[in-house]
Amino acid sequence: MSTYEEFDHHSAEARDDIVGYYAAFREKCPVGRSTAHENGYVYTTRYADVFHVARNDAEFSSTRAAGGLEGTAIVIPSGPFGGNMQYPLEMDPPDNVEYRRLLDLILSPAAVDELRPMIARHASRIVDQFIESGSVDLVEVLTNPLPSAVTLDWIGFPEEDWMRIGRPIHDVFTSEPGSERAQRAYEGMAYMEKRLAELITERRAQPQDDVISRLIEERKADGSAFTDEELFSVIGIAITGGVDTTTSLTGSVLVHLDEHPEMRQQLIDAPDLLVDGTDEFLRRYGSVTAMSRTTTTDTEIGGCPVKAGERVLVPWFAANHDPEVFSEPHEVRLDRDASRHLTFGVGTHRCPGAHLARAMFQEMIHQVLTRMPDYKVDREHVVGYASRGNHMGWDVIPATFTPGPRVGEQVDQFTAASRGSNETYDVVLDAVDLVAEDVLAVTVRAADGGVLPAWEPGAHLEVRLPSGRLRQYSLCGVPDDGASYRIAVLRERDGRGGSQELHEVAVAGRELTVRGPRNHFPLVAADDYLLVAGGIGVTPVLAMARSISAQGKTARVLYGGRSRATMAFADELSALPGIRVDLVPQDEHGFPDLQGAIEATAPGTAIYCCGPGAMIAEVQRLCDELGRRSDLHVERFAASDEMEARLTSTEGNTPFQVELARTGVTVDVPVDKRLIEAVREAVPGIAYDCEKGFCGSCETRVLEGTPDHRDEVLSETERATGRSIMICVSRSCTPKLVLDL
Repeated sequence: MSTYEEFDHHSAEARDDIVGYYAAFREKCPVGRSTAHENGYVYTTRYADVFHVARNDAEFSSTRAAGGLEGTAIVIPSGPFGGNMQYPLEMDPPDNVEYRRLLDLILSPAAVDELRPMIARHASRIVDQFIESGSVDLVEVLTNPLPSAVTLDWIGFPEEDWMRIGRPIHDVFTSEPGSERAQRAYEGMAYMEKRLAELITERRAQPQDDVISRLIEERKADGSAFTDEELFSVIGIAITGGVDTTTSLTGSVLVHLDEHPEMRQQLIDAPDLLVDGTDEFLRRYGSVTAMSRTTTTDTEIGGCPVKAGERVLVPWFAANHDPEVFSEPHEVRLDRDASRHLTFGVGTHRCPGAHLARAMFQEMIHQVLTRMPDYKVDREHVVGYASRGNHMGWDVIPATFTPGPRVGEQVDQFTAASRGSNETYDVVLDAVDLVAEDVLAVTVRAADGGVLPAWEPGAHLEVRLPSGRLRQYSLCGVPDDGASYRIAVLRERDGRGGSQELHEVAVAGRELTVRGPRNHFPLVAADDYLLVAGGIGVTPVLAMARSISAQGKTARVLYGGRSRATMAFADELSALPGIRVDLVPQDEHGFPDLQGAIEATAPGTAIYCCGPGAMIAEVQRLCDELGRRSDLHVERFAASDEMEARLTSTEGNTPFQVELARTGVTVDVPVDKRLIEAVREAVPGIAYDCEKGFCGSCETRVLEGTPDHRDEVLSETERATGRSIMICVSRSCTPKLVLDL
């Protein structure tokens, strides 16, 4: 590993290898001092230290006053736009609450869902403008224009302003300080400020259906209106935050997918992977790499003494690459639960635009992978940002692709990311059958008697068990049957308890909550198929074999298990026309001949594998050796972590009431309902994100009552005060809570 003498997050070394740079300092001196920039600062590199500083507003301030700063307080060195106070970023609680509420109102998940059709329309229109060319700079034609158009259209700027403002915002983050381009950027930003001031004046006189008009109508807690200066700052934050951060993220991911064509193909074959994979891309390529705070009192960070008035670097990027939290953090793993990432910050200053950023990113990736899937980046001529100290990304991404047709008004929206695929619903167990030793087949129907969502072979259903554990089970019934689903569950006696629990509670008439189906393992079109199943991994293989047979095609199924008695659905597989089944019970024939099976297939044969991790790893190794990796498709289910099980469990819950002081409404929170769900019905615009108690975005002030804290954000001292609560996971110890909502 490289070593560096003096820490400077804006240095050429940090720019050229930001992952290695932070890793080197994390290993030799995780918290230390730098003499670079503004009389020096304290730097941090570990997740725990970054989290601590970012969460502790009392000791680590975001205000200019704390450090006697003339420039912006949230970056090192201070930003160039020192004259404009950035509400609420440069304010500490409780002063920032009123302004944060404005952003939460317009950027809540529900508000962003309403924007998705508009985002799709802009994306289709923008891609139409270059799809026939075959050669472009992806930043110039897509990753900058799309966020610019969406953000400025939504806020209320006329079309002629979109790129006149969007390009300078990008230039601010990419240009060298003092350069001619930087000067043009500042002139463009001055134009944005002028136009925003004009539009606020115009909307006060004549409101329209846009963000500016809506925010003008809002009132503070005391009933007074927000001033032009306050609205100017809040809306300005929404503009600058909405444009280049998404530009940077999308560009980085497009380059990554060019470098990893197998991952690109995964996302093309299984678009649902992008839903869960978005947070992993955000963790790895978060565009805002660092911010800063100013210490208000003598304290310590990670054992390092820090004096009042010292500046502290808060590098989100370093936290996201801490191997103590994310194993092999330099890798992108689409099946990783990256919801703990700090790309959007944490606590009261967590980015309220997280949901909009995800929506714009997903739509752009969707457009590229569906309309120009063979794009090729000219990696020798990509140009990165001049510094990765505060922001990272690509300034220029030259690419070629096969020209395609315009779509005009035929907008293809990325619906996999809609809330519909994330919502839960109830099912009732209709039939429970023992189909092999320790294997139950469970058939479920919609609890409300309606039609279940459609699915295709390879899809899985996420089941919430009574304990709160979440488990994923492949669907193995008939896709065309909208009345029922069938899953199969192996009792794993040495497992983590999920399968054991389902076996114990699986009786006809029992209700369970589910989510999905999602499909990370779709059946692709091919001339021939080899389906490799190990044990309970036969469940998706059964659905695939049934579909292949129905199409009049052929496939070989290589099915291994401990014994014939443990091998479910063997008879169903063998009865399918065109499906050749080789059963390999281990107690009779040993292990399946995986190498022989793969070598016997012709190139281009689709190879599917689902089963124990050791089997999947061996099939991957063989396909690599035989040059067949592009033909291979595998699926792994990561076990739900016990933290989530604890948070979603109803065990020990008691009903209570919550009074929303500002709204004037009191709602009941029953045993089987989360506090956030009850609050959301009365206040749809509340802020939340991870819904696991990690991010702090839903932190709410408690006016009366004693919270039952179940989050991972509040310190023991903060919990003891009972002044705030994370409403996504926590509950109440008292019959009633009064919240400042």
